[in-house]
Amino acid sequence: MECSVYILYSIQVDQFYVGSSCNLEDRLFRHKNHGSKSTKKATDWELVYLEKFSDRALAVRREIEIKKKKSRKYIEFLIHGDNARVNPC
Repeated sequence: MECSVYILYSIQVDQFYVGSSCNLEDRLFRHKNHGSKSTKKATDWELVYLEKFSDRALAVRREIEIKKKKSRKYIEFLIHGDNARVNPC
């Protein structure tokens, strides 16, 4: 089962959200429709970064790695850096 690590951005609250899911379409729907406690404060979340993995364990490990950095600069580097992975949507 393919799983993803994703980064969302909201202009309303000027924040990023890092998450992982094996059902990205459903998860994004819930983020945008107040189905997630962490993202309910805004309604304009946009997918700005995506990494795909062959299984859930790898995706969760990568999500934790990104979150442990606790760095907006690192997230912006992932999104805009030379190795940026463009949103296929």
